[in-house]
Amino acid sequence: MDTQSAILAFSQSEKIKAGLIWTSQTIEMVMGLPDQNKPGAEQIITALVSMVANEIHLGMKIAPNEHWEAALKHINNAIVMLNSKVIHDVPFHLSKALSHVTSIGQAAMTRLREDDLV
Repeated sequence: MDTQSAILAFSQSEKIKAGLIWTSQTIEMVMGLPDQNKPGAEQIITALVSMVANEIHLGMKIAPNEHWEAALKHINNAIVMLNSKVIHDVPFHLSKALSHVTSIGQAAMTRLREDDLV
């Protein structure tokens, strides 16, 4: 990984990690809502997960790494769970994606430290 890719990978991973954490927290709130409010909230969560997937696709293009594909696989599984109305299983897949994205950020940070940029 060159310096430019490390900077892009680190930046992108931090943005995606934030999205994954916010989405997981939102799901926890949705599970406590009255049943009549859940469909609308689930649509918002689906939109958030789709936005995270788009950011992962961007990460794949600007800073290739095999962990992006693994993260995207878990995001796609989360979308399947949302579409199947099994929202309580979505945080599991988001946490798996978070693990892969964190690995990308750690590798990028290691490279930036080696280059004495941080």
